Amino acid sequence: MPESQSRLERINEQYKKQISQIINYELKNPNATGLISVTKVKVTNDLKLAKVYVSILNAKDTKQTLEALKKSQGFIRSRLAQEVNLRNTPELIFELDDSIEYGERIDNILKKIMPKKEEEN
Repeated sequence: MPESQSRLERINEQYKKQISQIINYELKNPNATGLISVTKVKVTNDLKLAKVYVSILNAKDTKQTLEALKKSQGFIRSRLAQEVNLRNTPELIFELDDSIEYGERIDNILKKIMPKKEEEN
């Protein structure tokens, strides 16, 4: 693997940890409700843009929480610049990651199917 790829992966992981920390412990936006977890961060090669994938559970309104994160992007970015010592701090783009809910839905379907198969045997 090229050195620049591993560097990008390290930066992605560092940003993921720091953004998660900022959202869970420092963000004071009352519209950001529920359990918000950062599942993945993808930074572009030039470090100018970062897509932040978040999973939102137990929220009153998932779309409202995502909008609150987008509005708090400036605060999160400034705190990220203070915590991670790099020349550029990327612009953050928040996107909803519904893979956890998708997996849960598949798991429920499998649970419904599995007892039927056990009864047939």
